[in-house]
Amino acid sequence: MDITKLTLEEWLEIGLQAGFTSPPVCMNHDGFPTTITEDAEMLDGSDPCIFLMRLYESEEHKEAIEANCPATKWRNPYREHGN
Repeated sequence: MDITKLTLEEWLEIGLQAGFTSPPVCMNHDGFPTTITEDAEMLDGSDPCIFLMRLYESEEHKEAIEANCPATKWRNPYREHGN
């Protein structure tokens, strides 16, 4: 299987079925997906790292996000491969 040929829906289905990821949720409308422990840590003033991945709607959307959020480029371990 050439993973670079998968659609977003196919890629997401693999991750969901394997239990690697949650379904997409809207941080603004559904809430931030956290554990009770993470919520308590944040309320206590701690700063737990909670990683998320942004789903891109199109190449233009990807470019706009990368232009606005440099971490989406420098945290990408595959960036040297043109991603």
